[in-house]
Amino acid sequence: MSEHHIEDHDRGLLFDLETLNTKILERRRALSLLGGAGLAALLTGCGGGGGSDSTTTSSGTTTGSTTGGTTTGGSCVDYASETNGPYPADGTNTSSGATSNVLTSSGVIRSDIRSSFISSTTQATGVPMTLTITLQNSTGCTPLSGYAIYIWHCDAAGKYSLYDLPTESYLRGMQISDSNGQVTFQTIVPGCYMGRYPHIHFEVFTSQGAATSGTGRTATLISQMAVPGSVCATVYAAGGYSNSTAALNAVTLSSDNVFGDNTAAQIAAQTLTMLGSVSAGYTASVTVGV
Repeated sequence: MSEHHIEDHDRGLLFDLETLNTKILERRRALSLLGGAGLAALLTGCGGGGGSDSTTTSSGTTTGSTTGGTTTGGSCVDYASETNGPYPADGTNTSSGATSNVLTSSGVIRSDIRSSFISSTTQATGVPMTLTITLQNSTGCTPLSGYAIYIWHCDAAGKYSLYDLPTESYLRGMQISDSNGQVTFQTIVPGCYMGRYPHIHFEVFTSQGAATSGTGRTATLISQMAVPGSVCATVYAAGGYSNSTAALNAVTLSSDNVFGDNTAAQIAAQTLTMLGSVSAGYTASVTVGV
């Protein structure tokens, strides 16, 4: 969906989160009644409890067995495709009258994306966040290694480098997934701006070459991750996030023009799992099925 359309919603964030949790719990209860058939608890992504012999997707499809926490077969929740929005700097649009493609820039492959790296070294301010993305094949839940993952998001003031801030290139970067299908980025908790729920954009390519080949390259997946509203509310209230609190209070997951039309299972898969505090920083993780 487009990022430009803004839809009103008057029930608030807590109502939205409670509704989402209720739907997931109801599906879990329904599946638990089928325990005699060998079905386990509902998952919103890949994997399951250490003692489980099988898992199920949100559609009720049984996945393969798990050994030592590694899924060996079956299917995972497919990550929903989303718009790359107005600020991708991936070669698909222009900034300041010129095509913007950070993927061909030297230095784009990096784990710490908090500083600019093209024409400045300015560091984005905000509460630190370590983000680990696990990339898996959605048919089989096996790790996808050697894939390029490019992420970008707004700063604490809700501004995007290279567009709102033409001389900055912070909060953008790419990494190559390891043998476990994982990449880890050092960044900040994103701010929030009017009309959008807090989020992180990303694109997945089959290889570094596929990502950096310039014109004509095609992403395997373009999507977005949602940052938990409860964490954002705490971070924004601590200060340094400009008008993010007001923007967050004006939107919910269901009213958001990107996440709002997704299923409960898709939203659960797209939402970061986060731990930490404002003073210590946060760790975040998400599993992406492709």
